[in-house]
Amino acid sequence: MPVPGTPLIALRGVCKRYVRGQQSVDVLHGIDLDIAEGDFIALMGPSGSGKTTLLNLIGGLDRPTAGSVAVDGRRIEGLSSAELADWRARNIGFIFQFYNLLPMLSARRNVELPLLLTSLPAHERKRRALLALDLVGLAARAQHKPAELSGGEEQRVAIARALVSDPRLLICDEPTGDLDRHTADEILSLLKTLNERHGKTIIMVTHDPKAAEYARRQVHLDKGVLVGEATNGARA
Repeated sequence: MPVPGTPLIALRGVCKRYVRGQQSVDVLHGIDLDIAEGDFIALMGPSGSGKTTLLNLIGGLDRPTAGSVAVDGRRIEGLSSAELADWRARNIGFIFQFYNLLPMLSARRNVELPLLLTSLPAHERKRRALLALDLVGLAARAQHKPAELSGGEEQRVAIARALVSDPRLLICDEPTGDLDRHTADEILSLLKTLNERHGKTIIMVTHDPKAAEYARRQVHLDKGVLVGEATNGARA
C-alpha cells in the first residue's frame, strides 16, 4: 500500500543516453520530479528537449540510463520486460497524436483490444468497451469504423481504448496535435473532466500553450533539464 503523502510518481536523478553507432546522445540530465495522484501535468519545451523521452520513461516504454522511476512506491526501471508489460497493462492508458485505430474494426472492437490480453469473457469485454465509449460520448457510434468517424471522434475512441482497463495514469503524447482548435478544445475538455470527475492522473506532452492551460501544472524542459514550473488557475 502507498504511504500517505507519497507522490504517485517520483523521479530521482533520471538520466537517459542513447548510443547511435560511435556517438552517444544525452537526452535527460538528472531529472527530479514528483507527480501527485489526481494531478494533470503538461510537459512543455522545444523540440528535442526530452519531453517524449521523459513521458516514455514514466509510462514504462523505456528505461533510464541512470536514476529511478517509482510509481505508487514501486520502482519500475528494474522490472523484466514481461513484468513491465504486465504493469503497463494494469496501470497505464496511452493516448497519442495519431489514433492508431485498426480500420477494419468497429469503434467498440477497437476499444476492446487491450482487454484481449486479459482472461475476461467476451460479454464482459464488450460491456466494458461500451461503457468506455459512453464515457467519451460515443455510445451511439460503437458500430462505426474509423473511416466513418471524424478526427475528433477517432481520438475519443482512442481515449476510450486507453480508459477501458481503468488505468490510474493516462499518458498523452500531443493528443490534439492533429486536430483543429475547436476539436482540440473538445478533447482537452474531456481530459479535464476525466481528471476532475474521475480522478485520472494525466501527463500530457504538448507544444500548444492553449492546450497546456487545461492542465493543473505546466512543467518546462529545455535540453534535458527541468527549467521551470507553473500552476494554472481555474479554467472554465
